[in-house]
Amino acid sequence: MTSNAEGVANHPSDPYEIDPIWTSSRTARQIYALGEVEKTDAPDDNLPQGAERSEQFVLEVSEYFERLDSIQETIRSSLAHIRQSRIAPSAINAPPPGFVPPSLGVGLPPTDGDNLRSRGLQEERVERDAWKGILDALTRLKQAKQDESGETMVTKE
Repeated sequence: MTSNAEGVANHPSDPYEIDPIWTSSRTARQIYALGEVEKTDAPDDNLPQGAERSEQFVLEVSEYFERLDSIQETIRSSLAHIRQSRIAPSAINAPPPGFVPPSLGVGLPPTDGDNLRSRGLQEERVERDAWKGILDALTRLKQAKQDESGETMVTKE
């Protein structure tokens, strides 16, 4: 690392030329890293310079903290709602590792006589509606065949 006439250290372009003073403590390493931050801006980044840069920084930080405040308010209101609703903790706990939710859809009733169900209310409703749809379709098909056979008997006579 080299020094200029005022004794201020110039940052080397080669990372292996770092003065050992900058690696002597954690604080020194952090100060050195802060000095390197300015070098991360490429010349073609079109970032504002000088006072404009400070204003841009203030705007960005303000936006960041507004977002954090809105997240905090949302979390707090959600927790207050959960407390007020007295939702059971088991309803909001994460499922155990390796848990695979049951698939939705129509299934046949168990043939081994085991009537214990492990499906939720929505799955039961989907299955019920599907079976009702099947029954309705079969009823319409039967009625159409009866109407068709009734018409053929009338035309034969």
